[in-house]
Amino acid sequence: MAVTATVRWRINPGHVSVAIPSYNFPYSIRDSSKMTMRGQQVELTGEVTRIDNETVTIALGPLVTVALDKVRLVDKYRPPKRKKPLRDLVD
Repeated sequence: MAVTATVRWRINPGHVSVAIPSYNFPYSIRDSSKMTMRGQQVELTGEVTRIDNETVTIALGPLVTVALDKVRLVDKYRPPKRKKPLRDLVD
């Protein structure tokens, strides 16, 4: 699952504070890019650990519980399958 967060401010050169919709606690992420600006949207992805009636708990490092309508389903990247091997396996 993925949730879209908004960058609030830069904490230090390697971390930024983000606001996650319907999550009322401070949250910071590592940011290797120096180009991240305040107000920019950032997608956070993690595995679902629990689904309740109206909330979803996602493992983003710590467990983050957000409203069900604030998350979206994303697929894992799967590399394309080759039709033939890169080289022949001849002894």
